[in-house]
Amino acid sequence: MNAPQPPATPVDIGFGTLSDLIRNHAQQRPGHAALVHDDRTVSYAELDALMDRVACALQRDAFKPQESIAICAYASIEYAVVFLGALRAGVAVAPLAPSCTAEELAGMAADAGAKLFCLDAAVAKTLEPVTTKISAKRMALDESSAGASLKDWLAPSGSKPEPVDTQPLWAFNIIYSSGTTGTPKGIVQSHAMRWSHIMRAAVYGYDEASVTLLSTPLYSNTTLVVFFPTLGHGGRVVLMTKFDAAGYLALAAKHRVTHTMLVPVQYHRLMNLPSFDSFDLGSFRMKFSTSAPFQAALKADVLKRWPGGLVEFYGMTEGGGTCILAAHEQPAKLHTVGPPAEGHDIRLIDDNGVEVAAGEMGEVVGHSAGMMNGYHNKPDKTAEAEWFSPEGKRFIRTGDVGRFDADGFLVLMDRKKDMIISGGFNVYPSDLEAVVRGHPDVVECAVVGVPSESWGETPAAFVVMRDNAVTTAQTLREWTNARVNKIQRLAAVELTGSLPRSAIGKVLKRELRDSYHPKEAA
Repeated sequence: MNAPQPPATPVDIGFGTLSDLIRNHAQQRPGHAALVHDDRTVSYAELDALMDRVACALQRDAFKPQESIAICAYASIEYAVVFLGALRAGVAVAPLAPSCTAEELAGMAADAGAKLFCLDAAVAKTLEPVTTKISAKRMALDESSAGASLKDWLAPSGSKPEPVDTQPLWAFNIIYSSGTTGTPKGIVQSHAMRWSHIMRAAVYGYDEASVTLLSTPLYSNTTLVVFFPTLGHGGRVVLMTKFDAAGYLALAAKHRVTHTMLVPVQYHRLMNLPSFDSFDLGSFRMKFSTSAPFQAALKADVLKRWPGGLVEFYGMTEGGGTCILAAHEQPAKLHTVGPPAEGHDIRLIDDNGVEVAAGEMGEVVGHSAGMMNGYHNKPDKTAEAEWFSPEGKRFIRTGDVGRFDADGFLVLMDRKKDMIISGGFNVYPSDLEAVVRGHPDVVECAVVGVPSESWGETPAAFVVMRDNAVTTAQTLREWTNARVNKIQRLAAVELTGSLPRSAIGKVLKRELRDSYHPKEAA
């Protein structure tokens, strides 16, 4: 067995820290806006000073580098300040999702070893059943009674922390997986990994004039891969606590936004807004998307009606390999997620861990400078997520099945765990979903495997219909089955008002499976 290798060293990509970049911006352009939220603006000089006060307070409270804090709250300037200030002290941050259950939050805080738990009033209410299970000191980011006052906790104005020599492989943050497939795992991302994200961002037009609008939550890697590069390059971040399509577009026009990160369901809602074309979006340089399947037709609509480039990132919070589709440059490849990023090694392997032949499907594995150290306190799960090439190179397994086309663009089929094995044959939900979406009355759908006495499991579709649609579930099932082969035929169609999604737009297929009654399956 090959010996585990550490993540790529900073020698491969150079190394610096986000904290130092922000310090430099504060010295060179002190009055430039760094953070905007509602009617509040924080300049780089103010942000730098607040980061010092946070770092000093942590050092005063005997926090040592490589220890950790947890933050669980909705997006705010205070959230960003505490996160960034902790990094200046060499302290890792575990950003937790407010949508998690009380038990999950208590478990993640304990797993991260957090000595400080920053929260807001809404999260405090969620945590009421597990009050005794969280030993960390609580601090309220919203000046509520959720914990000690942030204003009182901060070190005095003008305080300067003891310098910390941050090391490349120290934990920058611990991001917990969504838990859609089981107990959330803490993904440890290093300072070197985050530095690589900041450095690669230069090619997307980030600079001191950049204005990035973020409406996805700050606990999500989807958001952070844009949040940190914007600040690293001296731009301005506009935070939106909760997404709504009209509000988003109004902010984009008001602030002359140049960059944004949105998940596909948000693009869908924006493009379907009747007033979309009335907003002036001409300031946009680049729009990004990740985290969930992005349909080719939706990409084409964005390219047609929304100025600026469109880039889709395919990768994992765990890191490894990334594919990048510059949709504005490759309009004939919108059904793909693009070729591997420069310097990224993406390969496909079979169930036995052997690379597949050219043109064949396999599980996607990747290697790059941006790779997680591992899952926090879970060496067994870390080992399961790794694959080593015959030459001993460390790769991260994605759990996705795909194939490369003749031009080296990756075409995704499905999550490996979502593949349906019916009567011994592989059925890919994405193939069926594409057919169902072709019906004029369908807005969106998700296909999952459900138990079947005859076939082991069989496909069932959960479908959201357009308003005033007259098509019935049975009619849609018959329409679909007339267009697929026998093995792919749907056993059932269930109409629903919406599909369950995570905060970053991933369809929670486990919830759909759990809600289905097996006796109805064929």
